[in-house]
Amino acid sequence: GLRTTVFLKGCPLACAWCHNPESQAPEPEALKGEAQCLRCGSCDTVPPGADQAEACPTGAFQWVGRDVTVAELVAEVLRDRPFFEQSGGGVTFSGGEPLMQAPFVAAALAALRAEGVSTALDTCGFGPWADLEAVAKDSDLVLYDLKLIDAARHLGATGVPSGPILENLARLGRVHPAIWIRVPLIPGLNDDDANLEATARIAADTPGVRRVDLLPYHATGLAKAARLGRETTAPFQAPSAEALDRAAA
Repeated sequence: GLRTTVFLKGCPLACAWCHNPESQAPEPEALKGEAQCLRCGSCDTVPPGADQAEACPTGAFQWVGRDVTVAELVAEVLRDRPFFEQSGGGVTFSGGEPLMQAPFVAAALAALRAEGVSTALDTCGFGPWADLEAVAKDSDLVLYDLKLIDAARHLGATGVPSGPILENLARLGRVHPAIWIRVPLIPGLNDDDANLEATARIAADTPGVRRVDLLPYHATGLAKAARLGRETTAPFQAPSAEALDRAAA
């Protein structure tokens, strides 16, 4: 059904293929739209961030990230309740990484469940088990990313080891009945037989896993990274339809 996604800022991983690079840093940031920029220099006279957005006469800066209370968030989300009720949808917490703000997310999920709203958690699984357990408790569905199974390869590609992620998945699978594994398929990085077979084995052996989704890499994040003033070259290409079929098989 139709869903409202709450994107939280802050992520412990640093994936070069990230399609939400504006959610990696925990603090609010300013995205600059070059097409709207007049090169007038107004933004150079004030501190970076919100002041730049305020000073820009053309609105070239977009301020990304804001502080909200649980009550404010729930009230905002519940404005979409008619869409949830008509379509069978609900609310998904994503990011960034929701586990980096686990107490806030757990409280918001509990409040939404009390309102009868379907809830989902989208997580990379890296964080303390106690945090994952707390947020999964009030999540009807958990979307769980598996990028690379090998510890060294995962560390090199994301900046963190895969061990805690796999351990958390094993524990979650014993207590949660609805887990969907999501694999961002990135040619040349994780589409080899060894990684796909290891991923399939883990999915098959984990109670609670109901499906596996292959998510083909796309370059949407590059434009946003450029607006953040970050490196915008990633040595990745979108997989072909044939490559997707092969990986699924």
